[in-house]
Amino acid sequence: MSLAELTPETGAAPSYADLLARVEALEAEQRGQVKKKNKLTIIAWGGDLDRIWPTTILATTAAASGMESTVFFTFWGLFAIVKPGVRITGDNWMQKMMSVMNPGSAQKAKLSHYQFMGAGPAMFKKLATARQVAKPEELIATAQDLGVRLIPCQMTMDLLGVQREDLLDGLEEPIGAATAIAEMRDAAVSLFI
Repeated sequence: MSLAELTPETGAAPSYADLLARVEALEAEQRGQVKKKNKLTIIAWGGDLDRIWPTTILATTAAASGMESTVFFTFWGLFAIVKPGVRITGDNWMQKMMSVMNPGSAQKAKLSHYQFMGAGPAMFKKLATARQVAKPEELIATAQDLGVRLIPCQMTMDLLGVQREDLLDGLEEPIGAATAIAEMRDAAVSLFI
């Protein structure tokens, strides 16, 4: 923007008062904007092994590098934080069927592709062990140790009949979508996995 554009009515250079007014207007506009924090927020909606793994790797890496890190587990992603011993959840036959269709817990997660008649997850975990990559269940524990906020979705819990006692210990209290969006709003990085 040229100086003449600031005072188009006269075509003359703006006065000190004009410039000061413009700076004050820009500062007021800046105050209204959300300041991004050194924070990562992940919406974990997928419960497949190849979604849980990058979610937990990114969350722990962010926390280890000094970022505030939050993972909001919703829909099929919620099953990643179900206790390993819990298999069937819900109060009615539809909720129970949904839980049966999901393996429950990060330890039992399947791949989204390349199942190889059930051998895919075992092959993937064997490759990870050979390359010294921590398993998702280990990364969830590491995330808790690093202070990553692991938060279940209350609406998904209600929808699928998952109770608080069905979930891993040490998680934050369940929240809803509005609170999850507030978490994302001030995060420098937000991901949907």
